Amino acid sequence: MVKVLPSLLSVDFLNLKEELDQLEKANVDGLHFDVMDGQFVPNISIGIPLLDAVKSYSNLPIDVHLMIEQPEKYIKLFAEHGADMISVHVEATPHIHSAIEEIKQLNKKAGVVINPGTPVETILPVLSNVDYVLVMTVNPGFGGQSFIEQCINKIEQLNQLKHENNLTFDIEVDGGINDQTSKVCIEQGATMLVTGSYFFKQDNYAQVTETLKG
Repeated sequence: MVKVLPSLLSVDFLNLKEELDQLEKANVDGLHFDVMDGQFVPNISIGIPLLDAVKSYSNLPIDVHLMIEQPEKYIKLFAEHGADMISVHVEATPHIHSAIEEIKQLNKKAGVVINPGTPVETILPVLSNVDYVLVMTVNPGFGGQSFIEQCINKIEQLNQLKHENNLTFDIEVDGGINDQTSKVCIEQGATMLVTGSYFFKQDNYAQVTETLKG
């Protein structure tokens, strides 16, 4: 079963409660929470106060994507404030294994992220430790970008590694996901779809969720 996680980066913050109500009714599988520090990526986004607000109101699982330098400094903080899943970039820390282990020790699902220009080989040492791999199909930092088709090969490669080694990690895809690109990703083995600007431009969240799940 493919899971759909709308990115709150594209939500209407002036009507956040209403939006969260609609997302729950649409049977989405969780909320994707993009954290940017202006250093690892050229943008600054949402943080702890908004996470607290969302967690106090919604029962949906929260998938925190740390697009920040030295993410290990903030893993515990986001875990304590309600993150259910936490992913860190292999490019952002030389201590990716210990970062993954810390997330798991906090009883959260642990993910490793790779940018479009990062080969799958860089995360081979932690594939048996993670709950999910997040493949960025745009360069991180801004919403609304176009899907980078060359990244499809990474999804296929990860799916092959997963089955050859009898592993159970989910393959999450983030960037330019719509009704067309979602089909291609699912065909190659993606099991989790992050969708932002495309999703929130739709009038019927339930219908678009169903469409994306295929």
